[in-house]
Amino acid sequence: MAEPTEEEIRTYAHQLWEKAGRPEGRDKEFWDLAEQELRNQDKASPLRTPDNL
Repeated sequence: MAEPTEEEIRTYAHQLWEKAGRPEGRDKEFWDLAEQELRNQDKASPLRTPDNL
């Protein structure tokens, strides 16, 4: 699978931020967390095979 797009990261980071109660000044933290979780989600995909790593 492809790397997460900027839009996917932005959307997911916003969801995480809202779930955390919308804390101010932590945008970078939520961006990094969203990016990491989306990348890890790809690694856990059952569709991954040695051919598409």
